[in-house]
Amino acid sequence: MLSGKIHTATITRCLVDYEGSLEIDPELLKEANIMPYEKILVANRNNGSRLETYAIPGKAGGRDFCLNGPAARLGKVGDVVTIKKSNLETKLIRLKDRSFFDVVNSKFKIN
Repeated sequence: MLSGKIHTATITRCLVDYEGSLEIDPELLKEANIMPYEKILVANRNNGSRLETYAIPGKAGGRDFCLNGPAARLGKVGDVVTIKKSNLETKLIRLKDRSFFDVVNSKFKIN
């Protein structure tokens, strides 16, 4: 079940010479209920690519989204992505416990 989402995030950097992952502002990770180093799915709105990787915390307050390693070949600076976290637990997640965060309209959380 989808349990966390960052919607309309814009890629700010791409670093091919890195081990791999997506670097995300930890404040945004918290808002979207995504834990550091948790597995995520990244859907690129500009080129249609989808990739599985993990979220690593970047600089707090920087609002940066940096594709690292091989993932950097699947996007470019300025691409808009949606970042999704799924919960594979057997218990049902109540809808109110999901956390969706819209970067463009960051004044509110989508629940």
